[in-house]
Amino acid sequence: MPHSHHKRDKGADRPAGIDGVEPESTGTEPAEGPAPSPASDPAGAASLNGAHDGNGNHNGSHERRRSGRVTYRPTATDMLTVHARTEDERLLSPDQRPAFLDSDPWRSLRILAEFVEGFDALAAVGKAVTIFGSARTREDDPYYVKARELGANLAREGFAVITGGGPGIMEAANRGCHEAGGLSIGCNIELPHEQASNPYVDLGVEFRYFFARKVMFVKYADGFAIFPGGFGTLDELFESLTLIQTGKIRHFPVVLIGTDYWSGLLDWLRREPISHANIVPEDIDLLVCTDDMDEACRLLTAGATRRAAEAAKADKAAQKMAGPK
Repeated sequence: MPHSHHKRDKGADRPAGIDGVEPESTGTEPAEGPAPSPASDPAGAASLNGAHDGNGNHNGSHERRRSGRVTYRPTATDMLTVHARTEDERLLSPDQRPAFLDSDPWRSLRILAEFVEGFDALAAVGKAVTIFGSARTREDDPYYVKARELGANLAREGFAVITGGGPGIMEAANRGCHEAGGLSIGCNIELPHEQASNPYVDLGVEFRYFFARKVMFVKYADGFAIFPGGFGTLDELFESLTLIQTGKIRHFPVVLIGTDYWSGLLDWLRREPISHANIVPEDIDLLVCTDDMDEACRLLTAGATRRAAEAAKADKAAQKMAGPK
């Protein structure tokens, strides 16, 4: 537990309290010589944990310590998960991982570092499409072939391809893009079974946290292609739809690849959530399903092409309004 030192009264010479924090004044000063231990001197223990008034009643207002914006009672340190040796001892001990590396404040810095490194790596990517799909898809699977074809088509249109960087559909999409001369990007996630980036990734970024990784998928994409997959693919599909539905991101095209695979889900969405008024029919229109990779490429690139045309038109109008210089 972090702590700060209280100011001494002028001329006072009191022993330090627990955790190295000096106790509040009790109105009496200790005698010269070594301070008695709390175990051998109950009154001394009380003076460390709080003040007493003249009648011996406990005054709880003096129990708290302050560290920046945090106040705490000394007994709180005994109730926290990590029991404290000194930070110096933790740091210098060669036989175990320092506990502060697993603390929430340190973890927040790691999260920030992931965002900073991801933004820095991908800021200059330009037009890109994110492709989601199962890591378990084999090379001889028809959807692997389709993902490879789509990655190549997008590369020929000048689009980078962003995937999770792993095997299966991700590898196929990266492979097609790489072989066609495009920029193949993999945002790999650290998993217990040590998923490694596939060999077709030109630009790879490693992540510990799924949420930081998903920000990169969304932030730098002009469209989303969703191949057959499991929980992870469904999570990425519905998160993308939620962000579009709520206006948190622009209306990017979301293309489902595989009519046989996705038809059951689309039928369920029309039958259950719409009938219960949990979504509206227009929400289904956010999705397009196809088996044709040429059509998928046109759908995925249309948004960026349209926005580029709108931006050029706006620039031209602004120049016209400014008049000749």
